[in-house]
Amino acid sequence: MSSKYYSTVYDIVQPIANFLHPIRVEGLENVPKDEPVLLCPNHSSNWDPILLITALGREANLRIMGKAQLFKIPVLRTFLNNLGVFPVNRGHSDIGAVKKSIQALKDGFMLMVFPEGTRVRKKNKGLRPKGGVAMMAIRAGARLLPIYIGTQKRLFATVPIIFGKPFAPVYTGRKGTVEEYQTNANEVMRQAYELGGEVWM
Repeated sequence: MSSKYYSTVYDIVQPIANFLHPIRVEGLENVPKDEPVLLCPNHSSNWDPILLITALGREANLRIMGKAQLFKIPVLRTFLNNLGVFPVNRGHSDIGAVKKSIQALKDGFMLMVFPEGTRVRKKNKGLRPKGGVAMMAIRAGARLLPIYIGTQKRLFATVPIIFGKPFAPVYTGRKGTVEEYQTNANEVMRQAYELGGEVWM
């Protein structure tokens, strides 16, 4: 969320993050400036949301879906709320989080969601992503944007962050089907890994 609080935190966190994990950004011009979009990166490390935020810049009009466990700590909960992060209960149908996501997109925000739902190591790469990411895009009239975040994160080594081109989910009828949600979610993750020269499945 673009706000004074967000900008202040960004100015503190960005130099620390880029010192520990410098980033190389490609394709930032593909991020729409005048329409809502779901940012769909691969996920291999707790550093991923921080590095992606630094790549987007301090003025990003951003909302973030984060795992509910983070909100159990009062101080951290306040901090995350002020940053525009809202919780999702992974592994369950969290209708409240879905509604917040759709509303954020309708309000013109970018929304950061990790479709894989958890950190993915090489041994289980190809984990089926959550079809809900496409459902939210369809219901909000937003596009999906694949993003590759380098999976090898060593201290002081450059991490590539590559933004692909956004695409509209393909579906039939007014709301699409569960199968179509899954097909679109699979496609955005396939494109994300392809950006980094990796095969998803």
